[in-house]
Amino acid sequence: MKKFTCFLAVLCLTLSADAAKKKTFPYQDKSLPVEQRVGDLLARMTLEEKVGQLRCTLAWNYYDIQGRNVVPSDQFKQDIKQGNIGMLWATYRADPWTRKSLTNGLNPELAAKCGNALQKYVKENTRLGIPLFLAEEAPHGHMAIGTTVFPTGLGMAATWNPTLIEQAGRVIAKEIRLQGAHISYGPVLDISRDPRWSRVEESFGEDPTLTGCMGEAMVRGLGGGRLSHPHATLATLKHFIGYGTTEGGQNGNPTFLGMREIDENFLPPFKRAIDAGALSVMTSYNSLDGIPSTANGYFLTDVLRKDWNFGGFVVSDLYSIDGIWQTHHVAATRPQAGVMALHAGVDADLGALAYEGLADAVRKGEVSEAKIDTACARILRMKFEMGLFENPYVDPKAARDMRNGDDIMVARRAAQELVTLLENRNHTLPLRKDMRVAVVGPNADNVYNLLGDYTAPQPRGNVKTILDGVKTKLPAANIEYVKGCAVRDTNDCNIGEAVAAARRADAVIVAVGGSSARDFKTSYKETGAAVSDSKSLADMDCGEGFDRATLTLLGRQQELLEALKRTGKPLVVVYIEGRPLEKTWAAEHADALLTAYYPGEQGGQAIADVVFGDYNPAGRLPVSVARHIGQLPVYYNKKAPAAHNYVEMSAKPLYSFGYGLSYTTFAYTNLQITKKDKYTFDVSFDVTNTGNCDGDEVAQLYLHDELASTVQPLLQLKHFERAPIKRGETHRFSFTLTADDLSIVNAELKRVVEPGDFTVMVGPSSDNIKLNGKLTVGE
Repeated sequence: MKKFTCFLAVLCLTLSADAAKKKTFPYQDKSLPVEQRVGDLLARMTLEEKVGQLRCTLAWNYYDIQGRNVVPSDQFKQDIKQGNIGMLWATYRADPWTRKSLTNGLNPELAAKCGNALQKYVKENTRLGIPLFLAEEAPHGHMAIGTTVFPTGLGMAATWNPTLIEQAGRVIAKEIRLQGAHISYGPVLDISRDPRWSRVEESFGEDPTLTGCMGEAMVRGLGGGRLSHPHATLATLKHFIGYGTTEGGQNGNPTFLGMREIDENFLPPFKRAIDAGALSVMTSYNSLDGIPSTANGYFLTDVLRKDWNFGGFVVSDLYSIDGIWQTHHVAATRPQAGVMALHAGVDADLGALAYEGLADAVRKGEVSEAKIDTACARILRMKFEMGLFENPYVDPKAARDMRNGDDIMVARRAAQELVTLLENRNHTLPLRKDMRVAVVGPNADNVYNLLGDYTAPQPRGNVKTILDGVKTKLPAANIEYVKGCAVRDTNDCNIGEAVAAARRADAVIVAVGGSSARDFKTSYKETGAAVSDSKSLADMDCGEGFDRATLTLLGRQQELLEALKRTGKPLVVVYIEGRPLEKTWAAEHADALLTAYYPGEQGGQAIADVVFGDYNPAGRLPVSVARHIGQLPVYYNKKAPAAHNYVEMSAKPLYSFGYGLSYTTFAYTNLQITKKDKYTFDVSFDVTNTGNCDGDEVAQLYLHDELASTVQPLLQLKHFERAPIKRGETHRFSFTLTADDLSIVNAELKRVVEPGDFTVMVGPSSDNIKLNGKLTVGE
């Protein structure tokens, strides 16, 4: 009888516990307002659980593949048990740093199964069953196996086509969400004024207007803040703030910018993207005026929260909170760095080490629990709005819909539209399709050199090299391929064979430049940045961590170019590059010169389309190209006075911002400026295709404030449009200038419109103004 009584007692306790688990709390009721659900959940959470929601761990070792299934790894189970984790980063990432490849990484269907398995484990094995956020790298496509690889940011900017970039964003978002992830890291909105910097390729270039337009378009494509949409991601803007203009072009070095310069050029792209719906902002590794960006309360709280009413959350860059202690040395310990970052306004710790000590810091009185609650609420709110509490799972079969025909076509269009023609002497291009062509160079038939950093391993058939593209235009008997040399390795050369092939050809296509292609020989820092040293001689000359001291071609590439030129055959030089490399020799000696940046998986096909005349190029430079490194910085929108020449050379760049040629010609006429109200003016003009073929023109409108209370740039891009114009036809371009376009940051650091005269300049590039006009803003 006594044993039976004990059994009943145990049974009752078990049933009571099960009933408690099955009980529905207000935070689980989807009919309630989100704010009420957040408040209820916060009230039920322990301090440690709340801190856990602020921690984002590295997650590519959190799964085990078992045949066609994926299960949580022991490491994941252990970390969940010990760590109270709210976010995972790079769960699906595959690259040499993570040691995940095509053979041991996740294909899209397995990725979806992985996400489901991790969510199921957390739902069933944590007290409150709070779903995970899965954050993934996505600056130019989801960095996972089997997804569509778009051009890097610099290439996307060269299209000058926000509509196309929005389409790319939609593809990226769809591919992320179908695999069960939620947060897309990107776009990168750093203004890049120093091409020595290793991450220029990720940016949209040197101009705030172009960067803002492209960032806004990408955010709209990624979801525009509509988190309830099944294919919307939570876009994370990188990197806040001033990261792309560090001293010496060194990644993570200090940034020296005045507050007015930041307000005028560096903050507007972020504001524009946030207004478009971005709900996350990532801090940067640099310091600004002595304050680490990850501990800068003025920008992270005063600007983002108070001035802009930003409603999302701030996440650190990987281990950048630790950097407050380890690299900037303004905190004595890692826990102290965590407290500093939280006080500044950083809600989530990517890396998850620095915020481990926040619960202890609360108990010691170093930070209030209310601060924890505020940050936690911001993250929980997004999880509720995305519907993860109701359904954190996805259909693995639906994840097979990656790289479909429509997705690939968007990638090809982007690659076509970015190709920028810099020289075309004697109409060398397009090449005839009955020619015998030598295809030469380290980037002519190299899959990964076309793709840029933050790219997953690729099956060979997914990427079209330049040689692949040429093969679609000419009979095999008319093509001869010789590599010639490597990007950096001076021992990997057969220049003599390349010259022999050139002599047998009617024309030579030579692809040179650089590479951000990671390999398994490269060493990496704990942040994932590559380490450049003599022991790690990959082809990499760009990509995170690969800052340059020079901008000339590395290895024996210059020797290859000069040897090919001596054959006397028409020389078509194509630069594949992550930064604007020095092109002075090529500009003078090449018969045709193009840059294609890192054009993505369809880049080789797109380049062939252009070279053989099936696509008329209309890419425009999103950055100025220096003629010599001694000119740096050489960005176009410098403030008055105008630069004077050096003793040795002109102060002007080799190619200016906005520059690019076409196979046709355009004439600009009929500029009209109409005042609509005090601060609104309509500007319109005609552009006629005066050449022999159809083509796109990128019309650019620049403005100069003739007299202002603070020094202004000699010209500043305000509007642009890319439009197709058939030969012989005319297109009327129309733009509206508003108070925002006319405003300046005055001596009191306030944005105002001052009365006075403005010069309106219209043309195809910043150094080729075709039409000028005046407008006057009254008192």
